[in-house]
Formats: sequence, structure tokens, C-alpha cells
Amino acid sequence: MAGGAFAVADDGRASVDYGGRVTFSVVVTCLMAASGGLIFGYDIGISGGVTAMESFLSAFFPGVLRRMAAARRDQYCVYDSHILTAFTSSLYLAGLAASLVASRVTRAVGRQAVMLAGGALFFAGAAVNAAAVNIAMLIVGRMLLGFGIGFTNQAAPVYLAETAPPKWRGAFTTGFQLFLSVGNLAANLVNYGTSRVPTWGWRLSLGLAAAPAAVILVGALLVPDTPSSLLVRGRAEEARAALRRVRGGEADVDAELEDVARAVAAARAHEDGAFRRILRREHRHHLAMAVAVPLFQPLTGVIVIAFFAPVLFQMAGFGSDAALMGAVILGAVNLGSTLVSTATVDRYGRRPLYLAGGLVMVVCQVAVAWIMGAQIGRDGESAMARPYSIAVVALTCVFSAAFGWSWGPLAWIIPGEIFPVEIRSAGQGISVAVNLGITFLLTQTYLSTLCALKYATFIYYAAWVAVMTAFVVAFLPETKGVPLEAMGAVWERHWYWRRFVKSKTPAKITDDA
Repeated sequence: MAGGAFAVADDGRASVDYGGRVTFSVVVTCLMAASGGLIFGYDIGISGGVTAMESFLSAFFPGVLRRMAAARRDQYCVYDSHILTAFTSSLYLAGLAASLVASRVTRAVGRQAVMLAGGALFFAGAAVNAAAVNIAMLIVGRMLLGFGIGFTNQAAPVYLAETAPPKWRGAFTTGFQLFLSVGNLAANLVNYGTSRVPTWGWRLSLGLAAAPAAVILVGALLVPDTPSSLLVRGRAEEARAALRRVRGGEADVDAELEDVARAVAAARAHEDGAFRRILRREHRHHLAMAVAVPLFQPLTGVIVIAFFAPVLFQMAGFGSDAALMGAVILGAVNLGSTLVSTATVDRYGRRPLYLAGGLVMVVCQVAVAWIMGAQIGRDGESAMARPYSIAVVALTCVFSAAFGWSWGPLAWIIPGEIFPVEIRSAGQGISVAVNLGITFLLTQTYLSTLCALKYATFIYYAAWVAVMTAFVVAFLPETKGVPLEAMGAVWERHWYWRRFVKSKTPAKITDDA
């Protein structure tokens, strides 16, 4: 390996030191790219709040209001409406399709251009939703938002992983989840304010999605493309300039660029289709993580809790305004815990955060299930005593904190850093598609599941968290501090995945690489 110092530690982790430092340029560049998380976070927060506003429900979903007004009602089933959930979930179906297209587009035009397109599509969706006069317009607007999220979610995490210094890659890539949490908190604050605006407050909530879209548009215009993406498109001098800009004058830019070029040259030697290639035996571990990590993240139950937090808190006995404020508190807790993850992920590693978060989430969900079962019962017609309502909010906040330091940011970090360059776009595309696909299914079926399973819904998600925590223990190696180009050494030493890893001799670097 030219230039940089390389080593494989006793625990199987590899390290390379190119002599760079955290420069102002790399901080600004990564912050601009991480702002792609804003639009995803804003949408997650805004959807649940808007669907709890009476003005919105009366305009589009009057049947839900009629059930809410019934003298006796099953609190688990009051919001059960397939059309209402379609309003939320249609975005993720569109995002799934967009993420698969984006993986091919990225190789042709680069990650920067894909983030720019994502911001523009999200901006258009915000405008359509704000002007909606019927459910069809709402769904069209949501689909445009989904196309925007599919593009940015595919490009931004990989952009961060390719740009950040290896030693601090975890912290910088966590920035995507950090901005996602900021967007979620901002949306909950907007919902709390616009709920007091009669008739058209929901339009303001949906229309203000244009603000985070504008942030990602400006950010994408200001940052360069990644050196890896530029090399893939044969723009070597621009790649060198981009790398020197983010690494500073003290870094051994030539050595790092040489290693990136080796990976790109190896990828060019296998131009037989990244999607076909990732299905091969030697990429079995990559495919497993591309599916498992993004699949497990929504199955923690956090997505449906984030979307329907106001609904959950209303079930627990809080009024509409108090439920919206509860969602604000939930968003603030998630933001704080994401900051904790940012500060610790490169110090303690990925696996310890996964394990600690999984244990706490299981305990919280079992406790919420016990309280709701004891207080509301299976018929859903009993009122919950205020101390137990407060306990539900507290447990939900602790759950959100555990997610915020574990599966929240790490589900973006791991797929962004484990793939070799020849399948990186395809691997990230599969990861985002799986994440959005399972999110679509969960958001479309959550209210029906809650109506059918009652309080056992939380036991269902607790069981999934236990399964995914066991998966991490057995199959996910530690990737802390390992450069992207040296990640193969980690898999070669893993007790299970090493049987699939095929050792490769680096391809010769050509002048146009």
C-alpha cells in the first residue's frame, strides 16, 4: 500500500494513517452533505403531527374524527384507516424505487448531483402538499417527497463515508442521523405551533418542508464531489484537488489517492454490473449486511413511534396539544442521544453502542406493553391513570435515547463504510431500498397491527430488537477506524464471513484512474 502506514491489529481491525487532520474544509463539507438528513427527519416528524390535527382530519379523513367522537371506542383502533396510513407510507414506496435508480445514476453523474436532485424533488413535493385540495394531491406530493428522500438517502451517507478521515469516519457519518434528529425536532416544534392555527395550520406544516429542502439544495451546490466518485468518472486531477481540500496540506494526499485509485481500478476490472456482482459468493457478507442492517432499524419500532408519537400519547391520556408537546420532547431526547453517539462511536466502536442500545430498548418496550395492558386492557376502552401516562412518555423517551445512540446513526454508518468501491453504489442502493421498503410496510400496517395486537404490539417489536442484538453479537465485526480501502481485512478475520472472502491482488493503477 503506497505511502500510508497499514496494520492489522490482533482483533482483526485494520488501520491506515495518512497524516491528515480534521480541517475546517472537511467539517463544512461533511456538514453540508449530512444536511441531507434534514428532509428525512422533517418528514418523519411532520407526518405524525399533521395526522393528529383535527383541521387536517376533517378535510381529508372525516371518518377518523367520527370514531374519535364515539361515546365508547377502542383506543387501539380509533386511528385505524388504510387511507390515512397511505398518506404516510406512500412516500416510502416512492423512495424505494428512487433509491434503486439513484445507485445507477450516481455512478454516471456523481453523489453531489444526486443529492442536488433529491433536494429539488423534495422541494417540489412540499409545494404540492401545501396546496393539496384532495387526497390524490396529497399522495402525489408524498411521492415526490419520497423520490427526494430516496436520492439523498442513497448518496449522502456514502458521501460522508468517502470524505471523512478514517479515524473520525463514524463521528462524521453520524452527522446524517444528527441532522435527521434536528429535522425531526424542528418538525415537532412546527406542528406544536401550527396546531393552534385553525383551518390551514396543517398546510403550513407541510409547506415548511421546503425549508430543509432548500438547505440541502444550497449545501449540494457548495460541496465538491468525493474523490472516489470523481475517479470512477476518470477525473483524476479534480479528485486530487478535492482530497487536498478536505485533508489539508499536511496529509499524504498522494498515498491516500493511490489507495482509492487501486480500489477504483479493481472495480473497473469487473464492469459486469454491480447488482449482479453483489449476489456472488465473495460478496455474501456485504449482501447480508446490505439487507439485515437497514431491515432491522425500522423493526426496532422507532419509526412507527416517531410517526405516531402524538397518537400514542393521546392513547395514554394526554390531550392533543400535550401529545404534540410530548413528541417535541421525544425529538429533543433523540437529538441529545445522537450527539452522545457522535462523541463516542469512534472511541468505543460500533458494537458496544449496538449492544447497550438493544438492551435498553427491549426493557422499555416490555415495560410500555405491561403498562398499557394493565391500564387500557385488551378492549381499549379503559382510561389510563395520569402517573402511568407519564411513565409511558418517560419510557418512550428512554427508548428514543437508546435508539439515538445505537440503531439510529449506526444503521447509516455501517452500510456507508463496508462496501468495496465496485459495489458501493449498488450496496447503498439496496440498503436504502430495504430500509424504505420495510418502513412502507410498517407505516402502512402499524395502526392495523396496533388494533389487532393491542399492547402486545410493543412485545412484538421487543422480540425483534432481541433478535437483531443477537445478530450483531454473532455477525457484525467492529469497523472502528478502518479505512474503506482496507475493510477487506476485517472480513477475512471474522469467524464466519472469512469463508466467503476472496483475497484479491490489487489491480495496477492506470494514469486515468
